[in-house]
Amino acid sequence: MATYVLLTRLSPEALTGPESVGGLNRQVEDRIKQQCPAVRWLSNYALLGPYDYLDIFEAPDSDTASQVALLIRSFGHATTETWVATPWDRFVELAEGLKR
Repeated sequence: MATYVLLTRLSPEALTGPESVGGLNRQVEDRIKQQCPAVRWLSNYALLGPYDYLDIFEAPDSDTASQVALLIRSFGHATTETWVATPWDRFVELAEGLKR
């Protein structure tokens, strides 16, 4: 499975108050579990800066990773950016396998 990094920025209308963060997260999490059962969540972080959250997850392919982003956006209160992340050791292997 490939590793993906998902950055999410919430709109100001996304939360009714600080206490609603947990409820929104549970709704999104439940929907992803139902719709994308092959996804394995690795970690979540709240951020200070232009994005509100950073999630790291594994998915079998980019279509499934796109579905995760679409589900998050389907709640109508977020924009997302998704990147594929290559483990460093694998990156070095790929680099060393290139011909000059």
